[in-house]
Amino acid sequence: MDSNDGNVLTPRELRELRAPRPYPAVSLTMPTHRRDPRGEQDTVRLRNLLAEAGRRLEADPEVPRAARGAVREQLDRAVADTDPGQVLDGLLILADAQEHSVRYLPRTVPESVILSDTYLTRNLVAATAQSRPYWVLGVSADRATLWSGTGESLHEHRGDGFPMTPPQTDWDVEREERIGDTPSTFRDEETRRFLKAVDTATGTVLAERPRPLYLVGLAPALALLEQAGDAATHRAVGRLVKGGLTEGPAAALRQELQPVLDAYAHREKSEVLRRLDAARSSRTFAAGLDEVWESVREKRAGLVALEEHFNVTVRLDDGHLLPVEDTAAAWPDVRDDLVDELVEAALDGGAEVVFLPDDTLDERGRIAAVLRY
Repeated sequence: MDSNDGNVLTPRELRELRAPRPYPAVSLTMPTHRRDPRGEQDTVRLRNLLAEAGRRLEADPEVPRAARGAVREQLDRAVADTDPGQVLDGLLILADAQEHSVRYLPRTVPESVILSDTYLTRNLVAATAQSRPYWVLGVSADRATLWSGTGESLHEHRGDGFPMTPPQTDWDVEREERIGDTPSTFRDEETRRFLKAVDTATGTVLAERPRPLYLVGLAPALALLEQAGDAATHRAVGRLVKGGLTEGPAAALRQELQPVLDAYAHREKSEVLRRLDAARSSRTFAAGLDEVWESVREKRAGLVALEEHFNVTVRLDDGHLLPVEDTAAAWPDVRDDLVDELVEAALDGGAEVVFLPDDTLDERGRIAAVLRY
């Protein structure tokens, strides 16, 4: 496995990570410091965590000698693959006897070493949800590009038929040779068919990897795209009416798109708060970690909203969650990434999960839910 570009976890990748593996599948998590340019703190901590993993492998009688050596080799390769320049708030390393993966997470995670027959996924699932992945479709009369965005990152998606150009017909070649022209006006039937194909291809991508879609292009191109297709364009959450960005570059496209992204985030926030207020009035509302956790476990939560940097260490006491004030104390059944566990469980239960700016839910315990019943 390669390190995940943009840390966008697709449904297919999640299924693969959760698939049973020959024991041991090792998951290492540790908090990192994105503001430490040389990564000295992280280097020391990662070295210690790797040593702990080695001790766990050596001490576990269920780990065959051959597997022990193979897993340690994959862990060493993973550590060698880490890039301080990509470090965010958390690091996740996954390794078994055959492969390894390095993931950089925009959420803090606990320091842990877990040996199991599947990989730990809750931190990665929560980080993907928080990063708000999205698609950008750039269109012109004779070219369409698809871009994958997450957080501050944007890169061109090459695959699933993209980038797309219309097929050149014999008539096109003859006309170009005769008058030096190409059929690039938005009135051409070829262009209409091309944009219909673009819409269909985009719809296929959205079906496999659902995310908000933004459209970029000149007004005639966007209008014709909307007329020509219905698989994707009518689901777009925002539009940037500007030409010359089909080819990027990514930095310029991301900068021009920022106001559109902000507008959608503002609409989403307002709509989520409206839904929470309506749920409070209809008594289908939960607030605070303990109430929301219980509703998620019972699969009653239809929407879970939480603040981006909400994280708390808790302990389980008589079926309820209590904050752990003294993290150094030897409390029983302490959960230091329960918020990530809750996010994963909510998504698995079919709930919508939305991260909101810090302090948005201050009066609601920083996390709230709309219940199905």
